[in-house]
Amino acid sequence: MGTKDLRGNPYLAGCPTRRILDRIGDRWTVLVVGALGTETRRFSDVRRHVEGISQKMLTQTLRALERDGLVSRTVYPEVPVRVEYALTAAGLTLREPLRALELWSIEHLDDIEASNGNYDKV
Repeated sequence: MGTKDLRGNPYLAGCPTRRILDRIGDRWTVLVVGALGTETRRFSDVRRHVEGISQKMLTQTLRALERDGLVSRTVYPEVPVRVEYALTAAGLTLREPLRALELWSIEHLDDIEASNGNYDKV
């Protein structure tokens, strides 16, 4: 079975969509995509918006999103150099599903924490 035969079936071990699911399922990806929203932001703006993310993790996340075509990076030839990040058209299509995950986690937080507590008692 070739790679083309695997496409679109993430339940198969060799399916390339698994890498994409790994990327978009990452907590930092969810938060960075949410922080960028429909705006163009500088690195420091994104970092302020996503409390707790290290400079290293933000750099890695932005690079991975750029590599996947979900974020664009624009460097302006100024002194000091100005770099801005924005979601691409593909990145913008991720906003709604990732926002739904955020809202789901908020809605179910109490139930999940209660279940964790009950499980941990056993």
